[in-house]
Amino acid sequence: MEAAMSTKEWVRMERLSKVYPNGTVAVQDVNLSIREGEFLSFVGPSGCGKSTIFKMITGLSEPTGGSLEVMGTSPKQARKQSDTAFVFQDHTLLPWSSVIDNVALPLALRGISRKERRQEAERVLELVGLKDHTKSMPRQLSGGMKMRASIARALVSKPKLLLMDEPFGALDEITRQTLQLELLDLWHRDREMTILFVTHNVFEAVFLSTRIAVMTPRPGKVAAMIDVPVPFPRDETFRTTPEFGQIVRSVSEALKH
Repeated sequence: MEAAMSTKEWVRMERLSKVYPNGTVAVQDVNLSIREGEFLSFVGPSGCGKSTIFKMITGLSEPTGGSLEVMGTSPKQARKQSDTAFVFQDHTLLPWSSVIDNVALPLALRGISRKERRQEAERVLELVGLKDHTKSMPRQLSGGMKMRASIARALVSKPKLLLMDEPFGALDEITRQTLQLELLDLWHRDREMTILFVTHNVFEAVFLSTRIAVMTPRPGKVAAMIDVPVPFPRDETFRTTPEFGQIVRSVSEALKH
């Protein structure tokens, strides 16, 4: 039986806004509360501010209006405490380093001993199915394997908040659906980890999420919040259910309006 989700507020946005120096209003008056242990996806048209919100949550960009708290502190402080991790659409692996050295990089930057960071890197590489590729170089990996390595690098610091910006967007559909299942399995094993996920794919958002934030065109606002009240773990059969189709239609309608 699935454990009840925590009521602890993990990310809080109040009238959050971002205006760039050239006058572009990327995000405007976003009010959103995200609970610990959620899997929340953001969907919306290109340029609606989804990635901008992620950059503000990770402290890579400063809001120009409103307030933003991450785990009860500032985004920059949460990042310093290694409580947040980011997975981009591009794998961003260092081409001159082996898989295990790429995965261990966050621990190396924190001054963790070589033995300990290797042990942790091996642990997460086994979780993502790459235990036999520790010595491989990125050029020797397929697209799906590169993304697995990127996810492993994010997990090695044991983050409480994992942000993923279209991580499967460049992959073929078979690989994409396989990694969706693997990601859900990883998240379900550690329900203290909260995942925020950006995607343009409505089917992907419905399959993965506990809730979906539908964004408006620029300036980005939250037009609708849609629950996905289907218990975990989920498998491929969920994609063929009437409930799945109904939620997909609800999200698609929200995007239209």
